[in-house]
Amino acid sequence: MSHIPAFAPLVLDPAAEVERISQWLREKLRLDLRKRGLVLGLSGGIDSSLCAALAAKALSAKNVFALYMPENDSDPESLRLGRAVAETFGIDSTLEDIGPALAAMGCYARRDSAIREAVPEYGDGWASKIVFDSTMTTGGYNISSLVVRTPDGEMRKVRLPASAYLGIVAATNMKQRSRKQLEYYHADRLNFAVLGTPNRLEYDQGFFVKNGDGAADIKPIAHLYKSQVYQLAAHLGVPAEILSRPPTTDTYSLPQTQEEFYFALPYDKMDICLYGLNHGLPAETIAAATGLSSSQVELVWADITAKRKVARYLHCAPLVMDEPIG
Repeated sequence: MSHIPAFAPLVLDPAAEVERISQWLREKLRLDLRKRGLVLGLSGGIDSSLCAALAAKALSAKNVFALYMPENDSDPESLRLGRAVAETFGIDSTLEDIGPALAAMGCYARRDSAIREAVPEYGDGWASKIVFDSTMTTGGYNISSLVVRTPDGEMRKVRLPASAYLGIVAATNMKQRSRKQLEYYHADRLNFAVLGTPNRLEYDQGFFVKNGDGAADIKPIAHLYKSQVYQLAAHLGVPAEILSRPPTTDTYSLPQTQEEFYFALPYDKMDICLYGLNHGLPAETIAAATGLSSSQVELVWADITAKRKVARYLHCAPLVMDEPIG
């Protein structure tokens, strides 16, 4: 995070916003979803931590159930921090290790096979992640590359052919979809609804897997900019080490920030750029607030617009002819 000064339009009254979300959650759960509680996955990240805190505040902790769903590439810190959140808010929880299931489905083998299209010697003892050279440095294009670490610690960065990139992403998406299957199992078992955890940046620009972490019955923070997520999390007492932890994907075997994988800027600047685009503010105003140039702001806006085109498919319900209901 770049620690730019707070952008006034994004500053909330945390107590009022928490109460507004809490009332909305109770109303939707009772009248629309007709469920008695909420299930969510706890990753140790800021978004799921805030959602857990909001759910416990709105419904009481006894009506919230959390899952920890690590796999072979997960950072052990994620499990520790997820448990700290559940303990902080008194939420019942369980551990579901999805690594063996993913291995049985060929998630890791399929991913490694795709990686070997670009790095033929890739195998046991190696680690990897996908990164993007963002629109800010390439003049308007997001260029994907693969970063690998050899067993002796050497780091390499190679360009990915399209087939390798798609193969790696397709295999990796199994992780999010497997987690969602377990969330719905426990939701069905408890007669609860599944709570989704995307913030506004992620929801708006398609930073989720369709029928994976994008699937949920209710999404209570999808209207919140990321900086607002931090405001509410601090207000509700989310553990300080989560508040200070950089946002990560915790998906690849090498550590990976959300900025290097998807977003063009740190979240505080992305928030301001997105707000400016949403509200028709001049590029010069946003440039002054972020420390960017006006031309850089225009590049970020073009990138947001491009990602929204991709996100349109991710948000679509299944297409049917002659709508059969209603």
